[in-house]
Amino acid sequence: MTPAHEHTPHHGSHGRHQEHDDSGQAEILDLDAEVLAEHTASITAWLPLKVEPRQIVDLGCGTGAGTFALLEGFPEVHVTAVDASVGHLRLLREKACARGVSDRVRTVQADLDTSHWPDLGTPDLVWASASMHHMAHPDRALRSVYELLPPGGLFAVVELDGFPRFLPADAPEGRPGLEERAHRATDRFHAEHVPHRGADWGPMLAAAGFTVEDERTVTVDIEGNRSEAIGRYAHRSLQRLRGAAAPALSPEDLAALDELLDVDSPHSILRRDDLAVRTERTVWAARRT
Repeated sequence: MTPAHEHTPHHGSHGRHQEHDDSGQAEILDLDAEVLAEHTASITAWLPLKVEPRQIVDLGCGTGAGTFALLEGFPEVHVTAVDASVGHLRLLREKACARGVSDRVRTVQADLDTSHWPDLGTPDLVWASASMHHMAHPDRALRSVYELLPPGGLFAVVELDGFPRFLPADAPEGRPGLEERAHRATDRFHAEHVPHRGADWGPMLAAAGFTVEDERTVTVDIEGNRSEAIGRYAHRSLQRLRGAAAPALSPEDLAALDELLDVDSPHSILRRDDLAVRTERTVWAARRT
């Protein structure tokens, strides 16, 4: 998603810190892809395509959640997967080889915040999942997508409504509402680093010249017993959240959060049987007319 998650804007990151960050983020992206696979497939099936696409560009592809959903949804399509992270692209290529679809995937390493994009071919569809809000200059990026598409081409923007929630409101015992307070504690961080998170992309797409043909909000509510990956997804996600939330949390909340994250604790989030994945995803389908 990707979701390229909003905790760590990654398009401008470089060097050894990026490599370390990529490793942790890659795990979350892989878990995100596994847990939300059904929802991603439903979005690709919903897209108002006039004909089946032959060439797709996946912007901010991360480790390939959207890329592989698109390859599965459109058996004849070729995907150009674009990301700033060399590590993410390496993992995506490894997956493509393991799945026998490497001949249908091209990876391109690029910083999409630059004014000059590399040659991305002539796509019928551009897909951007949880990546547009990372752009420092989204208006410029939207114009670049408009110029990339031929007349009639479709641009699908998918965004999460914030980061998923996993715990019941009355959890954990002794500190009910902890998760929501941790999310509120990151508001300042997100306002500074990812100001376009939660934006309404409809007006921005229209300003870039697109015609927004449809918009859809998908409610995600997946019970934890559906997949053992949900516990790991919750654990890695809350670990990530802790980094941004810690300075603004009370000592009591921080201690309770650390106990949830302690894999050896009897109160570890990995031992809970009341987890769920709750969020919303909004999709804008915009056409170059």
